[in-house]
Amino acid sequence: MLTTTSADGTTIAYDRSGSGPPVVFVSGAFNDRHTLAPVAAALAPSHTVVCYDRRGRGDSGDTAPYAVDREIEDLAAVLAVVGGSAAVFGFSSGANLALLAASRGLPVTALVMYEAPFALSSDDRRPADLPSRLAALIAAGRRADAVTTFQLEGIGLPPDMVAGIRQSPFFPQLEAIAPTVIYDATVTAPPYDQPTPSMRALQVPVLVLTGAQTWPVLRRAAEALPSRLADARYLTVPGGADHTIPAPETAEVVRTFLA
Repeated sequence: MLTTTSADGTTIAYDRSGSGPPVVFVSGAFNDRHTLAPVAAALAPSHTVVCYDRRGRGDSGDTAPYAVDREIEDLAAVLAVVGGSAAVFGFSSGANLALLAASRGLPVTALVMYEAPFALSSDDRRPADLPSRLAALIAAGRRADAVTTFQLEGIGLPPDMVAGIRQSPFFPQLEAIAPTVIYDATVTAPPYDQPTPSMRALQVPVLVLTGAQTWPVLRRAAEALPSRLADARYLTVPGGADHTIPAPETAEVVRTFLA
Protein backbone atom coordinates (compact mmCIF):
# COMPACT_ATOMS: atom_id res chain seq x y z
CA MET A 1 0.00 0.00 0.00
CA LEU A 2 1.17 3.50 -0.92
CA THR A 3 -0.30 6.87 -0.04
CA THR A 4 -0.58 10.35 -1.46
CA THR A 5 -2.11 13.52 -0.08
CA SER A 6 -5.10 15.32 -1.52
CA ALA A 7 -5.38 19.10 -1.71
CA ASP A 8 -7.24 19.35 1.60
CA GLY A 9 -4.66 17.22 3.42
CA THR A 10 -6.60 13.95 3.28
CA THR A 11 -4.46 10.81 2.96
CA ILE A 12 -5.41 8.71 -0.06
CA ALA A 13 -4.25 5.08 -0.07
CA TYR A 14 -3.55 3.19 -3.27
CA ASP A 15 -2.00 0.05 -4.72
CA ARG A 16 0.19 0.15 -7.83
CA SER A 17 1.47 -2.66 -10.04
CA GLY A 18 2.26 -3.57 -13.63
CA SER A 19 4.12 -1.56 -16.25
CA GLY A 20 3.20 0.46 -19.28
CA PRO A 21 0.71 3.29 -19.84
CA PRO A 22 -1.13 4.06 -16.59
CA VAL A 23 -4.75 3.26 -15.78
CA VAL A 24 -6.37 4.54 -12.57
CA PHE A 25 -9.38 2.64 -11.18
CA VAL A 26 -12.22 4.48 -9.40
CA SER A 27 -14.62 2.26 -7.45
CA GLY A 28 -18.30 2.64 -6.60
CA ALA A 29 -20.57 2.46 -3.57
CA PHE A 30 -19.58 0.12 -0.72
CA ASN A 31 -16.28 -0.54 -2.53
CA ASP A 32 -12.67 -0.05 -1.56
CA ARG A 33 -9.53 -0.34 -3.69
CA HIS A 34 -9.71 -4.15 -3.61
CA THR A 35 -12.99 -4.29 -5.54
CA LEU A 36 -11.39 -3.52 -8.88
CA ALA A 37 -8.09 -5.28 -8.12
CA PRO A 38 -8.96 -8.38 -10.22
CA VAL A 39 -9.55 -6.28 -13.35
CA ALA A 40 -6.42 -4.26 -12.62
CA ALA A 41 -4.36 -7.44 -12.18
CA ALA A 42 -5.61 -8.79 -15.51
CA LEU A 43 -4.56 -5.52 -17.18
CA ALA A 44 -1.21 -5.23 -15.38
CA PRO A 45 0.87 -7.15 -17.98
CA SER A 46 0.37 -4.27 -20.41
CA HIS A 47 -0.37 -1.27 -18.16
CA THR A 48 0.62 0.35 -14.90
CA VAL A 49 -2.53 -0.04 -12.81
CA VAL A 50 -3.50 1.96 -9.74
CA CYS A 51 -6.48 1.20 -7.48
CA TYR A 52 -7.16 3.72 -4.74
CA ASP A 53 -9.48 4.01 -1.77
CA ARG A 54 -11.89 6.86 -2.24
CA ARG A 55 -12.06 9.04 0.87
CA GLY A 56 -13.81 7.48 3.84
CA ARG A 57 -13.04 3.93 2.68
CA GLY A 58 -10.33 1.39 3.36
CA ASP A 59 -7.06 3.01 4.36
CA SER A 60 -7.86 6.50 3.07
CA GLY A 61 -8.73 9.32 5.40
CA ASP A 62 -11.71 11.64 5.34
CA THR A 63 -12.02 15.34 5.98
CA ALA A 64 -15.29 17.16 6.63
CA PRO A 65 -17.23 18.74 5.12
CA TYR A 66 -17.73 16.56 2.06
CA ALA A 67 -17.90 18.09 -1.40
CA VAL A 68 -17.70 16.56 -4.86
CA ASP A 69 -14.79 18.91 -5.55
CA ARG A 70 -12.79 17.16 -2.80
CA GLU A 71 -13.23 13.80 -4.54
CA ILE A 72 -12.08 15.34 -7.81
CA GLU A 73 -8.99 16.63 -6.00
CA ASP A 74 -8.40 13.10 -4.64
CA LEU A 75 -8.35 11.71 -8.17
CA ALA A 76 -6.06 14.53 -9.26
CA ALA A 77 -3.62 13.56 -6.49
CA VAL A 78 -3.61 9.95 -7.71
CA LEU A 79 -3.09 11.02 -11.32
CA ALA A 80 -0.11 13.06 -10.16
CA VAL A 81 1.67 9.99 -8.78
CA VAL A 82 1.47 8.21 -12.14
CA GLY A 83 2.98 11.07 -14.10
CA GLY A 84 0.16 13.62 -14.25
CA SER A 85 -2.23 11.98 -16.70
CA ALA A 86 -3.75 8.54 -17.25
CA ALA A 87 -6.66 6.57 -18.58
CA VAL A 88 -9.35 6.10 -15.95
CA PHE A 89 -11.63 3.12 -15.34
CA GLY A 90 -14.72 4.02 -13.33
CA PHE A 91 -17.12 1.48 -11.90
CA SER A 92 -20.72 2.33 -10.99
CA SER A 93 -20.85 5.70 -9.16
CA GLY A 94 -17.08 5.85 -9.64
CA ALA A 95 -17.74 6.13 -13.38
CA ASN A 96 -20.00 9.15 -12.80
CA LEU A 97 -17.28 10.69 -10.66
CA ALA A 98 -14.59 10.00 -13.26
CA LEU A 99 -16.62 11.57 -16.07
CA LEU A 100 -17.32 14.61 -13.93
CA ALA A 101 -13.63 14.94 -13.04
CA ALA A 102 -12.59 14.72 -16.68
CA SER A 103 -15.18 17.34 -17.61
CA ARG A 104 -13.69 19.63 -14.94
CA GLY A 105 -10.33 19.48 -16.69
CA LEU A 106 -8.45 16.64 -14.99
CA PRO A 107 -5.85 15.13 -17.36
CA VAL A 108 -7.79 11.97 -18.26
CA THR A 109 -6.53 10.55 -21.55
CA ALA A 110 -9.32 7.99 -22.02
CA LEU A 111 -12.27 6.90 -19.91
CA VAL A 112 -13.89 3.50 -19.37
CA MET A 113 -17.28 3.64 -17.66
CA TYR A 114 -18.52 0.28 -16.37
CA GLU A 115 -22.24 0.27 -15.51
CA ALA A 116 -22.48 3.96 -14.66
CA PRO A 117 -25.85 4.61 -12.95
CA PHE A 118 -26.95 7.61 -14.98
CA ALA A 119 -30.69 8.28 -14.99
CA LEU A 120 -31.43 9.08 -18.61
CA SER A 121 -35.19 8.66 -18.35
CA SER A 122 -37.58 10.27 -15.89
CA ASP A 123 -38.53 6.84 -14.50
CA ASP A 124 -34.95 6.20 -13.39
CA ARG A 125 -34.21 9.52 -11.66
CA ARG A 126 -33.30 9.49 -7.97
CA PRO A 127 -34.74 11.84 -5.34
CA ALA A 128 -32.78 15.10 -5.30
CA ASP A 129 -32.96 15.17 -1.50
CA LEU A 130 -31.49 11.70 -1.05
CA PRO A 131 -27.98 12.94 -0.04
CA SER A 132 -29.42 15.25 2.63
CA ARG A 133 -31.69 12.52 4.01
CA LEU A 134 -28.79 10.09 4.17
CA ALA A 135 -26.71 12.71 5.97
CA ALA A 136 -29.49 13.15 8.52
CA LEU A 137 -29.61 9.40 9.16
CA ILE A 138 -25.84 9.24 9.65
CA ALA A 139 -25.94 12.24 12.00
CA ALA A 140 -28.63 10.48 14.03
CA GLY A 141 -26.49 7.35 14.34
CA ARG A 142 -28.80 5.33 12.09
CA ARG A 143 -26.13 3.79 9.87
CA ALA A 144 -28.11 0.65 9.06
CA ASP A 145 -31.05 2.74 7.89
CA ALA A 146 -28.72 4.86 5.77
CA VAL A 147 -27.40 1.73 4.06
CA THR A 148 -30.85 0.34 3.31
CA THR A 149 -32.23 3.72 2.20
CA PHE A 150 -29.39 4.09 -0.28
CA GLN A 151 -29.89 0.53 -1.53
CA LEU A 152 -33.60 1.15 -2.05
CA GLU A 153 -33.58 4.68 -3.44
CA GLY A 154 -30.02 5.19 -4.68
CA ILE A 155 -29.48 1.80 -6.28
CA GLY A 156 -33.07 0.65 -6.76
CA LEU A 157 -32.74 -2.83 -5.25
CA PRO A 158 -36.02 -4.67 -4.54
CA PRO A 159 -37.23 -4.39 -0.93
CA ASP A 160 -36.99 -8.15 -0.34
CA MET A 161 -33.36 -8.16 -1.48
CA VAL A 162 -32.55 -5.21 0.78
CA ALA A 163 -34.20 -6.97 3.73
CA GLY A 164 -32.09 -10.04 3.05
CA ILE A 165 -28.89 -8.00 2.86
CA ARG A 166 -29.70 -6.41 6.20
CA GLN A 167 -29.78 -9.87 7.78
CA SER A 168 -26.61 -11.06 6.06
CA PRO A 169 -23.31 -11.63 7.91
CA PHE A 170 -21.54 -8.96 5.83
CA PHE A 171 -24.01 -6.19 6.69
CA PRO A 172 -21.80 -4.83 9.52
CA GLN A 173 -19.13 -4.15 6.88
CA LEU A 174 -21.62 -2.01 5.00
CA GLU A 175 -22.57 -0.17 8.18
CA ALA A 176 -18.90 0.58 8.84
CA ILE A 177 -18.62 2.68 5.67
CA ALA A 178 -22.21 3.95 5.72
CA PRO A 179 -21.17 7.64 5.72
CA THR A 180 -19.76 7.19 2.22
CA VAL A 181 -23.22 6.48 0.78
CA ILE A 182 -23.74 10.23 1.08
CA TYR A 183 -20.83 10.70 -1.32
CA ASP A 184 -22.13 8.16 -3.84
CA ALA A 185 -25.64 9.58 -3.62
CA THR A 186 -24.25 13.06 -4.27
CA VAL A 187 -22.35 12.12 -7.45
CA THR A 188 -25.38 10.22 -8.84
CA ALA A 189 -28.17 12.63 -7.81
CA PRO A 190 -29.29 15.70 -9.77
CA PRO A 191 -27.54 17.44 -11.46
CA TYR A 192 -24.92 14.70 -11.86
CA ASP A 193 -27.34 11.88 -12.73
CA GLN A 194 -27.40 13.12 -16.32
CA PRO A 195 -24.54 14.37 -18.49
CA THR A 196 -23.92 18.05 -17.81
CA PRO A 197 -23.05 20.43 -20.66
CA SER A 198 -19.34 20.09 -19.85
CA MET A 199 -19.62 16.29 -19.86
CA ARG A 200 -21.34 16.41 -23.24
CA ALA A 201 -18.58 18.59 -24.65
CA LEU A 202 -15.70 16.46 -23.32
CA GLN A 203 -13.24 15.60 -26.10
CA VAL A 204 -11.91 12.39 -24.54
CA PRO A 205 -12.51 8.86 -25.92
CA VAL A 206 -15.08 7.08 -23.75
CA LEU A 207 -15.95 3.38 -23.66
CA VAL A 208 -19.24 2.55 -21.94
CA LEU A 209 -19.50 -1.06 -20.73
CA THR A 210 -22.01 -3.38 -19.11
CA GLY A 211 -21.94 -7.05 -18.30
CA ALA A 212 -24.17 -9.21 -20.47
CA GLN A 213 -26.45 -10.17 -17.56
CA THR A 214 -26.56 -6.88 -15.69
CA TRP A 215 -29.66 -5.15 -14.31
CA PRO A 216 -31.98 -3.71 -17.00
CA VAL A 217 -31.79 -0.16 -15.58
CA LEU A 218 -28.00 -0.15 -15.98
CA ARG A 219 -28.20 -1.52 -19.50
CA ARG A 220 -30.73 1.15 -20.52
CA ALA A 221 -28.47 3.88 -19.20
CA ALA A 222 -25.36 2.44 -20.87
CA GLU A 223 -27.00 2.01 -24.25
CA ALA A 224 -28.31 5.59 -24.21
CA LEU A 225 -25.23 7.30 -22.79
CA PRO A 226 -22.92 7.37 -25.87
CA SER A 227 -25.41 9.51 -27.80
CA ARG A 228 -25.13 12.12 -25.03
CA LEU A 229 -21.32 12.35 -25.22
CA ALA A 230 -18.97 13.71 -27.88
CA ASP A 231 -16.75 10.63 -28.39
CA ALA A 232 -18.24 7.49 -26.86
CA ARG A 233 -19.32 3.99 -27.78
CA TYR A 234 -21.01 1.11 -25.97
CA LEU A 235 -19.97 -2.53 -25.69
CA THR A 236 -21.30 -5.52 -23.77
CA VAL A 237 -18.82 -7.70 -21.87
CA PRO A 238 -19.59 -11.45 -21.73
CA GLY A 239 -20.75 -12.53 -18.28
CA GLY A 240 -21.09 -9.95 -15.54
CA ALA A 241 -24.39 -10.77 -13.85
CA ASP A 242 -25.97 -8.49 -11.24
CA HIS A 243 -23.60 -5.51 -11.44
CA THR A 244 -20.39 -7.54 -11.24
CA ILE A 245 -17.30 -7.36 -13.42
CA PRO A 246 -15.85 -10.41 -15.23
CA ALA A 247 -12.18 -9.52 -14.83
CA PRO A 248 -10.40 -11.28 -17.75
CA GLU A 249 -13.04 -10.37 -20.33
CA THR A 250 -13.25 -6.77 -19.16
CA ALA A 251 -9.49 -6.34 -19.13
CA GLU A 252 -9.23 -7.60 -22.69
CA VAL A 253 -11.91 -5.17 -23.88
CA VAL A 254 -10.18 -2.30 -22.08
CA ARG A 255 -6.76 -3.27 -23.44
CA THR A 256 -8.12 -3.23 -27.00
CA PHE A 257 -9.81 0.14 -26.44
CA LEU A 258 -6.69 1.75 -25.01
CA ALA A 259 -4.52 0.40 -27.81
